[in-house]
Amino acid sequence: MNIENLFALKPSTPDRVISAALVGAGEFGASFIGQARRAPHIEPRVVCDLDIGRARKAALAGGLDESEIVDCHSGTEAKAALDRGLVALIGDAAHLEGLPIDVVVEATGDPEGAAMTALAAIEAGRHLVMVTKEAECIIGPILAHRARLKGVVHTPVDGDQPSLLIGLIGWARMLGLPIVAAGKSSESDFVWDAEAGTVTAWEKAAPAADFAAAFGKLGSDPLALLDARARLPFPRATVPDLCEMGIVANHTGLMPDVAAMHAPIARTTELPSLFRPAAEGGLLSGIGRVDMFNCLRRPDELSFAGGVFVIAETPDLATGKLFAGKGIPCSPDGRYVLLHNPVHLLGAEAPMSALSAALLGQSTGGGEVLPRVDLTARASRDLEPGETLTMGYRHVIEGLEPQLTPARPLGPSEPVPYYLTTGRPVVRKVARGAVVTCADIALDESTTLVRLRREQDTLFNPGAL
Repeated sequence: MNIENLFALKPSTPDRVISAALVGAGEFGASFIGQARRAPHIEPRVVCDLDIGRARKAALAGGLDESEIVDCHSGTEAKAALDRGLVALIGDAAHLEGLPIDVVVEATGDPEGAAMTALAAIEAGRHLVMVTKEAECIIGPILAHRARLKGVVHTPVDGDQPSLLIGLIGWARMLGLPIVAAGKSSESDFVWDAEAGTVTAWEKAAPAADFAAAFGKLGSDPLALLDARARLPFPRATVPDLCEMGIVANHTGLMPDVAAMHAPIARTTELPSLFRPAAEGGLLSGIGRVDMFNCLRRPDELSFAGGVFVIAETPDLATGKLFAGKGIPCSPDGRYVLLHNPVHLLGAEAPMSALSAALLGQSTGGGEVLPRVDLTARASRDLEPGETLTMGYRHVIEGLEPQLTPARPLGPSEPVPYYLTTGRPVVRKVARGAVVTCADIALDESTTLVRLRREQDTLFNPGAL
């Protein structure tokens, strides 16, 4: 499909330029600014961050000149800057009120701040591009519902795995290819260097002088190699991985096979053999699953870190064997095929979601966003009353083990969404291995995030879907 032709179907597109406000000026935001300046039909007009100096740094990194940007400390100052054709740098998202902005790109990474900004954008009649997956996995369905009521679009963001994977799933479905599994690779490849006798992942090298047998060779049964590979001293499924696949489940209806995901350490060519039903020699208890893997490769092989994939059933065995003959990874019998996008370009792809929302009126996410799963947690040790749960590197909250479970309404005996625990005190002892519930944590009912989640629970009655 030629995407330019799709946009050209809208008569207003050729002369229209949409104005965008970026909220959260991190690495993702800087790359969004840089690409939005080059893409047709979109202009970054506002950069917002609690630290205006950080907003300035992102604007400059994105290619804006000092003469094109100005610090603004109120909505009035920001409006004056936009009237003069400048890019306004603001430190408070509340200053967006009244500004001529078409789309808000929310990229703070802060669940509560994201909820507040998202709600304000929708209520102001602006399209919302939701980068902050920590909020999307908790309240994405209610944001999508509220956006529809206001006649605007709520969308996840191209450049991050959920939106890219949803797009690949939609492409396969439109072709009539039955989806067995869909997922992503972890953010780090597992690179085996036979010469050095190491496997490197997450920027650390582990001794692996005898790893050749576990790496496998042509014709090896990958299922038989997984236990040996699992002994590598690296994390497999991280919190962001589970969060992202939870979002994909809510947007597509594909569901986790197991709460922690299988997350095998596997070579890309092995995926069609691994992500197929167990009855046929794979890992899965059924079809229509979301999962992830850790890409095992040699130093000279192509990276898959952060890429997305679909395992689909081929139209027939003859066609499957034809695919295999073209070098496309297939299961040995030709029944299952790997379709993949091995790259994600972060903020450089984000303008596509903004343009799709504002010019086409379409999300780059799913057509029906429902609360199908939640990212929740078990206690990985005894949790004691009075301790505060704090989020660290790669979203790890010490003492919690993340899992994907069927969505349930917030309630005393129900699992608490993982990101609702961060910064909150434990109010009663939780034994190691127990599910952490809403009654175990001091939830703040006054926050926008909890209020929106309560509204979502009332509207959709998760658990009854």
